[in-house]
Amino acid sequence: MTPVPTTPLADALERGPLVLDGGLSNQLAAQGCDLSDALWSARLLADDPEQIEQAHAAYVRAGAQVLITSSYQATFEGFARRGLGRAEAAALLRRSVELARGAAEREAPGREIRVAASVGPYGAFLADGSEYRGRYGLSTAELERFHRPRIETLVEAAPDVLALETVPDVDEAEALLRAVAGCGVPVWLSYSAEGECTRAGQPLREAFALAAGNDQVVAVGVNCCTPADAGPAVRLAAEAARKPVVVYPNSGEQWDAEARSWTGEPAFAPDCVTEWYEAGARLIGGCCRVGPAEIASLADALGAGPGRGLRA
Repeated sequence: MTPVPTTPLADALERGPLVLDGGLSNQLAAQGCDLSDALWSARLLADDPEQIEQAHAAYVRAGAQVLITSSYQATFEGFARRGLGRAEAAALLRRSVELARGAAEREAPGREIRVAASVGPYGAFLADGSEYRGRYGLSTAELERFHRPRIETLVEAAPDVLALETVPDVDEAEALLRAVAGCGVPVWLSYSAEGECTRAGQPLREAFALAAGNDQVVAVGVNCCTPADAGPAVRLAAEAARKPVVVYPNSGEQWDAEARSWTGEPAFAPDCVTEWYEAGARLIGGCCRVGPAEIASLADALGAGPGRGLRA
């Protein structure tokens, strides 16, 4: 693999933590959007892109320094099911990056805000909750072929980083790293986890080690896990990969894939971020059910850390 040169993002992570945004879907729901569709928030790329830009803008106002695009569930295959041709689907994938970039430029001109193009797992395309199980019955080569076209399309839109996120098992992580190799854009690799294992049951230490020595991977960690699982995962990631850590857990509520609803009580506590930072986390935010209010509190907590002023 050809090493990727040091990037502005990698340089920034050397200087201190960056605040990620929160859950895009919950913000869209708060704006009144109907997400009861197999394409989830990706449907709005075609039907109501202004809503996506408004959601990004809410996180910019909250203090986010990295915006994750609405492409998590956006795939050529998923758009084809809705009757969209390949050219139109490619334009929507690129639009996901453009909307995040536009929100940053309009909401905070002159402030350095980076855009992470989301590359969700194969299970997100299936829209049946299998991203929380993994082990789809596909080979690593088949998963690589699935991911590569949309990765190439997202790269055309010039994001600052690719977010390989909510990855449920090591097989898919390997496929994703193969698919991004040589694309010229840095990546972070983020697993969905439970306890000290991936959702597929593999030890997280081994999963994180997959990224060790890969210069294209600027951070490794977890997302879409409980806040309680985040702290131990950060420590494991820092030890196993010897890289900056990315962490953005859910609110702590539980997703019922069959009922397509959330249950339980939120447990996301922004004051935990100091512990995560001290353990090696450098990209810190929230995932499902974590909104702008929580991100604002998180940004304040990090800004009050050891000499780290984050709010521009």
